[in-house]
This record gives sequence, structure tokens and C-alpha cells, in this order.
Amino acid sequence: MSKIKLNTFFAIITSKLTHFVAKNFFKGGSNFPGKIALKFDRSILNTVCKNYHVILITGTNGKTTTTSMIYNILKEKGYNVITNSTGANMFPGITNCFVSNYKFFNKEKKYAVIEVDEANVKFITEYISPELLTITNLFRDQLDRYGEVYTTLEKILEGVNKSPSTKLILNGDESLLGKLNLKNPTVYFGFDTKINDNTEIELNADAKFCKFCKSPYSYNYITYNHLGDFYCPSCGYKREDLKYKVTKIIESTPDGSLVEFNNKPFTITQSGTYNIYNGLCAYSICKELNIDDETIEKSFKKQESSFGRQENINLNEKEIKIILVKNPAGYNQALDTLCLNKDKFSAAFLLNDNYADGRDISWLWDVNFEKLYSMDIAEIFISGTRRYDMAVRLKIASLSPSKFIIEENYENLTNKIIEGKENRVYILATYTAMINYRKFLHSKGYIEKLW
Repeated sequence: MSKIKLNTFFAIITSKLTHFVAKNFFKGGSNFPGKIALKFDRSILNTVCKNYHVILITGTNGKTTTTSMIYNILKEKGYNVITNSTGANMFPGITNCFVSNYKFFNKEKKYAVIEVDEANVKFITEYISPELLTITNLFRDQLDRYGEVYTTLEKILEGVNKSPSTKLILNGDESLLGKLNLKNPTVYFGFDTKINDNTEIELNADAKFCKFCKSPYSYNYITYNHLGDFYCPSCGYKREDLKYKVTKIIESTPDGSLVEFNNKPFTITQSGTYNIYNGLCAYSICKELNIDDETIEKSFKKQESSFGRQENINLNEKEIKIILVKNPAGYNQALDTLCLNKDKFSAAFLLNDNYADGRDISWLWDVNFEKLYSMDIAEIFISGTRRYDMAVRLKIASLSPSKFIIEENYENLTNKIIEGKENRVYILATYTAMINYRKFLHSKGYIEKLW
């Protein structure tokens, strides 16, 4: 065992004990053990991350799913790998992940695939120099915490600047991520094929104006929101060259997609354009690690949904799919998934405004609920602390109030879903609503694993 400071030793022991108690007796505690460790030793990551090849995943949408995909591919390859699978992606949670996996006498080289909150990148790179770092995308999210997308980018770059040797794998379709003028080696991924004929950006899309001359962007094609093959007709700024590409979309269904990455076919087991991006990001990271296509595809085919991210649950023979929604860009993509259905279904909308959701729910009016008007939705269940705000928004979108079933209590909501007309039910829930409803379903035995 290499020599470690006494306070670091006590930090590790105390944190491990706290983690054991929290996990086994309270079914949680992903952050608190990390807070304990940091009280003893603020720089403990310097010790516990040694012998790891660290891969950081940040950005607004897709962090958890992309992290899970990369982790599973590395496991499929036979590598020794850890991850913060509970989604505890802030400084204390990431500290706990490394401490709980720390072994005093083991110097084996391992991989750590770590999801990190955008505002916390700077805390992690203070102590860790990741081998690879990816930014999935940048959308307006929790405006009361992050502000606009430009502020979010500044927070991330503050962390990137602390680790100039880290290789960056960036979304080239994200106009905010081009020409960053960083010392880091950088490669880009994105779509090299259009998904429709749309070249007009939505009224409420993010980052619509050139970050250099402030003129409106033009597009050869748009994937969703402000992502796509952009260029500025005024100053000439355009998308960077792509190393990793979606070269063809073979099939897209409510259950997943069959696509080509760099002209090779891959299966994405979750639906929507945003999950194709998640798969492409995971593919890009793993190709940088020299992992073969066969291993990646084998893992993709076995990929299960991370908790609340298009997670499938059997509820007394009802087919339930829980989809986390937290900002206009992601919500619109979730609605596009619903619109892929050809058969009748029901939908539940759970809206909370707790701190982790963002107190400001005005973003709800930037979501295009109007696209649901033509869908054959049998029943519309509504719940959450801001359920009446949700009901008003859906009514304004011309959905029929006669189909609304508004329930405050999760037990009553669940009973109404079980008694409902349709076997397929989509549950679109904000973060704390998703967490709390999953906890309720777990307490009733409908979900085996809480995390």
C-alpha cells in the first residue's frame, strides 16, 4: 500500500462506513458519504483516482444514458470499470463513487466513466486529469441555476481549462462548441445525414445566433432544436469537420432505431433522435479507446434504459414507459417519441418545481404540446406539485379536458393508470417527480432496483 496521509485514511474509512450504512439501511446516500470524506480531506480525489483512466461526460441532456452506454461497452470488452450509476454527478457524489470503490492494496489499472454536472466540472478537474471528456449538448435548463446556455458553457470551460491535456470529444452539431480556442486536442461527432427536410430553426430554439457576429444561423439540415449542420452566412463560421458520424438512419420506431455510424450498422434500443446522439457519443468515446465495432454493437443490443430514461415497467400487465423531461429541447424530443406511435395509447404528465427541477416552470410554454393534438390519446393523467399548471398548458394546446385525470396522490394515480383503457402508457416526468414516483413504485414492488 502506498503511503497516504492520516486524514485521508480516516476520510476513506469513515466514508466507506457511511456509504455501507446509507446503502443498506436507507436505500440511498450517494452524496452524503462523499461530503464526509471531503470534510476530512478536500483533495481526497488526488489519492482515490490514481490508477484510473477517467472519462468525464457532461452537457445538458443525455449524460446518464451516454455514461451507461460507455460503461456497458467497457464491461463488454472485459475491462475493470466503475461509474456513478445512481446519477450523483456533483462533487460529493463523484467523490463517493471513487472512495467507495477504493482498495488500499490494489494498483490494477481501471477505467472510471463518470457523469458530471456542468457546474461541477471545475471541481473535478481541480484534482483529476481525465483522459477523455465529452460535452453532449447545451440547452436551456434550470434557468434559475444555470442561466442561459452561454453561461453553462462558461462553467464547463472553466473546468476544461484546468486540464489542457484532456482530449475533448464534442458534439459538432452544437454551434456553441466549435472554435473554442482551447489547448486540448479535440475531435467532433455529429449527423452526416438529414432526418427530414426542415432547414428552418424553431422560434424558441436555443443558440440561434452566431457566437462570433450575432447573425442568425442558416442550416443545411436540422436534427432538433438548434443542433444540425449549421453555418453563418455573414462571417463564414460553420460546423467543424466530423470524425464520427451518423451516416444513415435505417429505421426509427417508438422502441428504438437502426442506424449507421461511419457506415457501419448499430442498434439503439431507445427511441428518438436524442438517443441516436447518445449512442453516437458513446461510440465516439469507445473508438477513441480503440474498441472494436463488434463489441460496441453487442453491448448496444443489450443496453437497458437507465432509471427514468425511457425505462419500461410492467404495472399489472400495463406497459409503462417512464421518460425524464426537464427542458424544452428534451421534452420536444420525448413528444416526438409519442408521435411515432400508430396505435392508441395513454399518457401521464408529472410536473414538479423543486430545486432539482428548477423553480421556474415558464419553460413549459416553449414545449410544443400542440403536436399531440392529432394523436389518438385515450386518457391524459396529470400529477405533481404543479399539476394544475400542466393541465392549463395541455388545455391551451387544445387537448380535450374531458380526457384529463388529475391526481395529487401517487397511489390514486397508479390505480387510475391500472384501471385505464390502454395497455401502453407513457409517463413524462420532471426530475424529482420521476425520482419520487419510482420510489413509490419500488415500495409497492413494481420496481426491483431503486437505483
